[in-house]
Amino acid sequence: MTEIKDTEREIQLFRFRLSVASLFILACFGVLMLRFVWLQAVRYNEYFERAESNRISVVPAVPNRGLIVDRNGVVLARNYSAYTLEITPSKIGRPLETVIDELAKIVDIQPRDRRRFKRQMEESKSFESLPIRTRLTDEEVARFAAQQFRFPGVDIQARLFRQYPLGQTASHMIGYIGRVNKREAERLEESEDAANYRGTDYIGKEGLEKSYERHLHGVTGYDEIEVSAGGRAVRTLSRHAPIPGKNLILSVDIELQKIVEKAFGDRRGALVAIEPETGDILAYVSMPTFDPNLFVDGIDTKSWEELNTSLDKPLLNRPLIGTYPPGSTFKPYMALAALELGKRTPEMAISDPGYFWFGNNKFRDDKEGGHGRVDMYRSIVQSCNTYYYMLGNDLGIDAIHDFMKPFGFGQLTGIDLENERRGVLPSTEWKRKTFKRPELQKWYAGETVSVGIGQGYNSFTPLQLAHAVANLSNNGVVMKPHLVKSVEDPLSKVRELTVPKESYRIPLQPQNIDVVKNAMIGVTKEGTSARSFANAPYVSGGKTGTAQAAAMSKTVKYEASRIAERLRDHSLYIAFAPADKPKIALAVIVENAGFGAAAAAPIARLAIDYYLLGKRPDEPVAKVEGSTEAATQPAPAPVPAPVPAPASSAPPVPPNKPSSAAPAAPAPAAPAPTAPAATPPAMTTGRRAP
Repeated sequence: MTEIKDTEREIQLFRFRLSVASLFILACFGVLMLRFVWLQAVRYNEYFERAESNRISVVPAVPNRGLIVDRNGVVLARNYSAYTLEITPSKIGRPLETVIDELAKIVDIQPRDRRRFKRQMEESKSFESLPIRTRLTDEEVARFAAQQFRFPGVDIQARLFRQYPLGQTASHMIGYIGRVNKREAERLEESEDAANYRGTDYIGKEGLEKSYERHLHGVTGYDEIEVSAGGRAVRTLSRHAPIPGKNLILSVDIELQKIVEKAFGDRRGALVAIEPETGDILAYVSMPTFDPNLFVDGIDTKSWEELNTSLDKPLLNRPLIGTYPPGSTFKPYMALAALELGKRTPEMAISDPGYFWFGNNKFRDDKEGGHGRVDMYRSIVQSCNTYYYMLGNDLGIDAIHDFMKPFGFGQLTGIDLENERRGVLPSTEWKRKTFKRPELQKWYAGETVSVGIGQGYNSFTPLQLAHAVANLSNNGVVMKPHLVKSVEDPLSKVRELTVPKESYRIPLQPQNIDVVKNAMIGVTKEGTSARSFANAPYVSGGKTGTAQAAAMSKTVKYEASRIAERLRDHSLYIAFAPADKPKIALAVIVENAGFGAAAAAPIARLAIDYYLLGKRPDEPVAKVEGSTEAATQPAPAPVPAPVPAPASSAPPVPPNKPSSAAPAAPAPAAPAPTAPAATPPAMTTGRRAP
């Protein structure tokens, strides 16, 4: 039976299907059109930027680091360009040691280069490019370029390097730069300057390089480079030039610095010289020193261990964090306190029998038999301990603290270096806060006696000693000490002063200042430093000092020849010149060198001679034999081995015979006194006057 087709129905079904298909296709095109509008109109800017970022690579342009020059324009830190051979560990695709061994056949790679590279790997991320060799020669660059195809992940880069042309000179002051480590990178990423440090591999680590990092770094620029699909550079589209870092114009006279460093020789110590009227630091010496160039590329392990384990502590910034008792250099300030507080007049005199009794305790003078009749002038010129034992007891510890504080003792000076140590200017409040045990928190009157001669808990940095004598010589006008006199814009050459005005003024009576200054002039003319300043064509004021470095038995006398060199007394000297209008004030300490006139005063004379007269020494400093101080030494007595003092800002000692701290580590231990008593234990020594 033949089936009859329903043509009309099939046509309607076909049309329905066609309509559905058309609607579906139309909907698809609609969706495509909407998507097209979304991409090309609504999100045009976003995708345009993405496309451009694939086509254009933004490369940071690191700025030239600012220069550091002394007050006369001598360059102390500069930049130079050189080629480096760098490895990106994540891209080499085979064992690192194998790659380095093969590279060593093409380029000279020493064991120290390998050690430095491994240490940098520990401090960096695997995708960072690290130098295995720096300062390649042209021949080495050519040899590697010919075989570079064998070493994926290894490239030659042109880098700017920092150089310190004077080597070890003034290294503690200038500091150095080094490669950014992980901790520093994280800190930079979180800082507001993160964008400015894109592409920066080196930052200041110590000294002025660190404290003026933001000034020296400059502003990072960038280059927009068109790249191919394979990542190869096609052309430079635009360049936003970096702005070089600012130059630091120091207040330091580097020739004066060299003379003082040479004068120290192989001795340990520090000297800080300041222009009182401005606060300009003229010399900042810490001995021994080190070569900062070792740190620029990353110091090798052997060199680091030598510096870090040396008994001489060459990395210790002595003027900034080394703390020492001031010894007799404290006496001029004690005399001024007595005048200002009405406890003494210049004419008031004592009869010095060579000792001072406090209760049942005998505090001895440095001179057997005493100095006889002593007024204020003679007390400073002859450095009479007995006078200041009595004065300290009369003033009291809190009055001494309050008077000394404005001079900068035990205070942060605000110098433009980081990690300055405060030191210790003792008071009843200080002792109460420092010690935990109640019986140790009480201040005993006997402890004040030794504070009067610059011993006891007194512990100051050489920088503070220099700052104080600058304030005294400047008649109480306080200028903040600073190493950078001005910051210079490298483009406009405009300079901005770092310390444009005085900090404050200490209210002092001019006649009282004149009394103390006159006595300090007497020290250089007829006192303990007369031999060191004999025939000087200028008038200067000064004061010698001697500070203990080891605690001695109470019943013996000090004899340097019987004591190990590192346990001998420190030699100190403070000075200012010319006396009528000082242009230089300084403090110098020579560790374990004995009396102040024997080692410290001659160095001060050399420094002042050069700065005022331009006179250079013809030969190294020699010890001044037969000085006034040496002549006052008592007859030798058997001396047992001394007990080394703890390395802290105020070591434990009996009140009138304190030991000084060797330059302390950055975190000082709290001083621990001997067992407290109503009065200090009986003493037969106390001879650290000159």
